[in-house]
Amino acid sequence: MYEDKEIAGLRELRELRAIEQSMVAIRRRQSRRVLAKAQGAGPEYDVLDVIEAAREPVTVTAVAQALSVDQPRASRLVAAAVEAGLVRREADQADGRRSCLVLTDEGSAALERAHRARQAAFATAMEGWSAAERAEFARLLTRFVEAIA
Repeated sequence: MYEDKEIAGLRELRELRAIEQSMVAIRRRQSRRVLAKAQGAGPEYDVLDVIEAAREPVTVTAVAQALSVDQPRASRLVAAAVEAGLVRREADQADGRRSCLVLTDEGSAALERAHRARQAAFATAMEGWSAAERAEFARLLTRFVEAIA
């Protein structure tokens, strides 16, 4: 019985190490912006993702929180997105001192292109996977991300 627990513990440790190594590899690739480079986008595209995912009006502060960056970094990202014509600032109807960030038509189109490019990269990475494997990976990855958040 003790041996079974020890073997299970070693197996779990190996699995956790494999997960850790895989997550580090993903982080390194993302930090080099591999996906963004493939679609010709810069870090200001992170602002587009934040706006798209938001359930309420987005401010620079909300961008900073969502991206886990400081306020000056978020301001630079937002300014780059505005300068690129991807985002515009609108006065907050509830508080005129605040401005909310809204996707422009070009921002929406750019976001759609980004989705297609990312999904193509993921599809390439999963070539040869069965439909069941893709579905299980999607389910488990979603569950993992929700739990780690």
